[in-house]
Amino acid sequence: MNTTTIVNKVWSYCNVLRDDGVSYGDYLEQITYLLFLKMADEYSKPPYNRIIDIPEEYNWDSLKAKRGAELEVHYISLLRTLGTQKGMLGQIFVKSQNKIQDPSKLFQIIDMIDNEQWVMMGSDVKGDIYEGLLEKNAEDTKSGAGQYFTPRALIRAMVECLAPEPMKTIADSSCGTGGFFLASYDYLLGNYKLDKDQKDFLKHKTFTGNEIVANTRRLCLMNMFLHNIGEMTGESMISPNDSLLSDSGERVDYVLTNPPFGKKSSMTITNEEGEQVTEDKNYIRQDFWATTSNKQLNFVQHIRTLLKTTGKAAVVVPDNVLFEGGAGETVRKKLMQNTDVHTILRLPTGLFYAQGVKANVIFFDNKPASKEHWTKEVWYYDLRTNKHFTLKTSPLKLDDLKDFIKCYSSGNKHKRKETWSEEHPDGRWRKYTYDEILARDKTSLDIFWVKDDSLADLDNLPAPDVLADEIIENLRAGLEAFSVVRNGLTD
Repeated sequence: MNTTTIVNKVWSYCNVLRDDGVSYGDYLEQITYLLFLKMADEYSKPPYNRIIDIPEEYNWDSLKAKRGAELEVHYISLLRTLGTQKGMLGQIFVKSQNKIQDPSKLFQIIDMIDNEQWVMMGSDVKGDIYEGLLEKNAEDTKSGAGQYFTPRALIRAMVECLAPEPMKTIADSSCGTGGFFLASYDYLLGNYKLDKDQKDFLKHKTFTGNEIVANTRRLCLMNMFLHNIGEMTGESMISPNDSLLSDSGERVDYVLTNPPFGKKSSMTITNEEGEQVTEDKNYIRQDFWATTSNKQLNFVQHIRTLLKTTGKAAVVVPDNVLFEGGAGETVRKKLMQNTDVHTILRLPTGLFYAQGVKANVIFFDNKPASKEHWTKEVWYYDLRTNKHFTLKTSPLKLDDLKDFIKCYSSGNKHKRKETWSEEHPDGRWRKYTYDEILARDKTSLDIFWVKDDSLADLDNLPAPDVLADEIIENLRAGLEAFSVVRNGLTD
């Protein structure tokens, strides 16, 4: 069967389980547990004969041998036991629970997975199957799973611009389901003829990340493993720790990330009356330029710390990072002083499952300490004005980003040429000097110049559904901006 057929087959069982109250996310988790066990079983047999750290009483054959209530009890015990193991195995099963209450349906899923030889499939096929399941899960907007799934076309474009090289390290401090790792992996395999040492480094030492949500972390680990990154019996490359808490001391060559969209960092504590309350969380770090509860600004500062002196970053940020005053202005000035903030991609609305977000990709290169500011000019590509995308009917494709990738000119940034001019005011590629930006109110990087056609030409309005989506996006973005102002009054 081809990839699409297998995805549809695996996913078809979810529709049956929906009647039992099993969500897409819960189903995908159970698939992850069972698929891992099945592949472990295949690896433990000829011709592989690997030693797998799964107790015999909890292996794949133990599941196949049971039915009914006995199967349910055994499965619950299996999940609890494997969640205490070390390495990737323990991270896959940590905090795992059985969400399939009907033993007969659980057995049907076990039988479905048992009928395929997963190890024999190419890593690209297995990976595509799992990516297909992750994308379907992200489309379930009610579950909130979309916040951990960045559009793959955008990820590929970011990777192509950074153009990672072999034998260099790549980090994602909020890695979700691992999209940036997989795109980087594919880029390195597709653009270089790797020798044995380079392949080993790519598999075992290239990638590190953080993901504090256990359910999302297990999906990321499984996604990476199915793409041939890491070992079933090896250590987890993904830390469960909050990456913002402290400087781990790790330094990497590249950071590609899309931090969570929630602006405020917060934590739940118990007050003197025994009530649980949420308080803003300020990360007190000596390596940060500003102390703030704004999660996005904290991530920008953390990413800069994470980079080697020669490191490069591409990070998705909402608009408030570009214009917010106070700590935002401090961070922008320091970032332009200490790094080369050379490119900003203004993203269109309708890309993300968290609606109302207006976002950008900031590209910057870290630099050694200097009295002179490293940023000389910032190049902008406006992919937002007069562009209309939706998640389902008109999703962003890589072709929509080809012109930006061409303008970006990876490896030849000194040859960049503006497509904007006085004669061509609608050109989407334009640069601003450091002095021009510094002269702006609050050193704002929030810059537009392309004329919005919808404001001038009532005869060429977008389709009603697109227009409605844009109104919703703008209202939510407006509320977000008011929240920024309000928080600024209380900080």
